[in-house]
Amino acid sequence: MRTDTLPRGPLLIVAGVVLLVLGVALAVNTERSLVSYQAALQQHGGAVLDLGADAEPNADLQGKTVRISGTPRVVESPYDADFNQQAATPVLTRHVQMFQWHELRLGGSVTYELDWADTPQDSSRFAQPAGHANPGPFPIAGKRFDAGRVELDGYRLDPALVDALPSSEPVAPNIKSLPSNLAASFALHDDALVTSSTPAAPRLGDLRISWSAVPLQEVTVIARVDGDRLVVPPETADGKGYEVDVGNSALVDMRPDMAERPAMVWLRRVFAVLLAALGAGLLLGRGAARIDAASALGGSLLAVGVLAAIPWLGSGTLPVVVWLVIALLGFGLLLWRRRARHR
Repeated sequence: MRTDTLPRGPLLIVAGVVLLVLGVALAVNTERSLVSYQAALQQHGGAVLDLGADAEPNADLQGKTVRISGTPRVVESPYDADFNQQAATPVLTRHVQMFQWHELRLGGSVTYELDWADTPQDSSRFAQPAGHANPGPFPIAGKRFDAGRVELDGYRLDPALVDALPSSEPVAPNIKSLPSNLAASFALHDDALVTSSTPAAPRLGDLRISWSAVPLQEVTVIARVDGDRLVVPPETADGKGYEVDVGNSALVDMRPDMAERPAMVWLRRVFAVLLAALGAGLLLGRGAARIDAASALGGSLLAVGVLAAIPWLGSGTLPVVVWLVIALLGFGLLLWRRRARHR
């Protein structure tokens, strides 16, 4: 049978079903995207206000979670008082190693070699401890030194955010700054201080002290504003609530699940209702000279209201109630038009 000979009724039914399904699908998809966005907000502790670079403390931002990018500024540098070493860095770390015996096992054979290690090697547990005894505990411990004050675009960074600053690079010590008692014991070799009389040929028990620092580089921070400070948000579902990344990282890269709120939500909702109303009008008005607008709108509100409430079940009581009220209004409108036609 040719298409142009098909009766008008089936075409209207197909068109009505398609329009109604499209309208309902648009509504459900809109609500589902909002549910996902709200879940991400709860997971991370709330929405993020994207301030970008060159942000300044503002009373209107109090308590809000913001994204800020820039290069941190060290106001109070960290200081290693034992070695009189200081550097313009957010974090300065002292590393201590000792030249010790190491036990190497390969299959059933056991061999021993001398090498640097950053923890004491317990030679009492060696298979052959004789001739391979290590000195024991380190006389000097490794240690981390945080800057007293680090700022980012006018905001002071909370210690937890300073600790989270990424990357590390070696820092050559200033041997001229060593206290006199240590200057007699250490020599500079490959950007480290060593106790070896011949630095290129260390002996058992020699120490090697080196330092590393968090570089001053562009970073992006997501944190909460507390006065003139950026702090870690308390009690977030993800147990963190903040982010620190290298470079000028976009919000969508740092938190892809919540970076952008779904766009044009109300416009999409209205369009979904109108689309479904056109479909419902075609289905309900078969054989009529024209579409009954009230019945079409009632059918649309009923279908969209019931199905749009489903994504919110278990996520939000108020949206469920609102959509079900809309569905009841649609049902009431359909009932009213039906009674009006039978009078």
